[in-house]
Amino acid sequence: MTTLTPGIAGKFARLALAHVSRPYPYKMDHVLTGPEDAVTPRSVHPIFFGSFDWHSCVHGYWLMARLVRRYPEMSAAEQIRTLFAERFTATNVAGELDYLARPMSRGFERPYGWGWLLALQAELELHGETELAVAAVQLRPLAEGFAQRFRDFLPLADYPVRTGVHSSTAFAIRMAADWADAFDPRLFELMQAKAIAWYGGDRDCQAWEPSQDDFLSPALIEVECMRRMLSAAQFREWLGRFMPRLSKGDPTSLFTPARVSDRSDGKIAHLDGLNFSRAWCWRALATMLGDHPVAGRAREAADRHIEASLPYVAGDYMGEHWLATFALLALDH
Repeated sequence: MTTLTPGIAGKFARLALAHVSRPYPYKMDHVLTGPEDAVTPRSVHPIFFGSFDWHSCVHGYWLMARLVRRYPEMSAAEQIRTLFAERFTATNVAGELDYLARPMSRGFERPYGWGWLLALQAELELHGETELAVAAVQLRPLAEGFAQRFRDFLPLADYPVRTGVHSSTAFAIRMAADWADAFDPRLFELMQAKAIAWYGGDRDCQAWEPSQDDFLSPALIEVECMRRMLSAAQFREWLGRFMPRLSKGDPTSLFTPARVSDRSDGKIAHLDGLNFSRAWCWRALATMLGDHPVAGRAREAADRHIEASLPYVAGDYMGEHWLATFALLALDH
């Protein structure tokens, strides 16, 4: 079983340090209402201007914060702490908030970036009295801004988005859940109610996947979302309805790693992320199920998926700017 080691952590940290400050190439989620809106990334995103896009930059910082907490003496730790002190300032957070206040930013990064920003905040809040605790304090207004976006949006969202990409509602709720559970119980209750309304009645999952540019399993991320939102007893009952033949290895598509035909193609490279995110979901499920027969199958599936993609975390920027984050989700479990 491959797990996080100091060597892997060091490699991932170096990758993140190299890309969160790399301004180009950059894909903006930006609506122009006139020529005055033709802006550069850093002019409107003073913290999250690197890593090809806003959300990848956010979870690049999440990765570094997690690694420093796990390995505070790692060689890159001091460089990471210095970077957080430079970037996570009141002025820079105000700049990110100003962008959110634009009338055309209502759907900015919905819902994927919302979930990751709250995941980053939840991670920073775990740093106690260390240097990154200052970043936690500075970032709280932005976290509250995205929490409010969830509060406003969820009552309007009558239907889930069942994709394997950024629009997945199950993934966004799962990533935001730890922050909400700890700091906003009413928001967590809203997330629970919405997850149950969206997914509670699902039965007999067929798992017609993967699609060509998935980096999430629509089936397994729904499982992981419900695992986080339900009690253990409720979840076991729900899982028995959702995947009634899981102990027999069905749906079979979920147990086979995706093949990645061209890692220089940004969308096809998503499939390495799919392998990691499936592994994360499988390992979380195995931990929850304990000695249940499905747990062994889940662990084996996780190992196969990690082995298929771990050698390819670095090599081409289209994957390199984000894959380590998803590998960390799978390995640090």
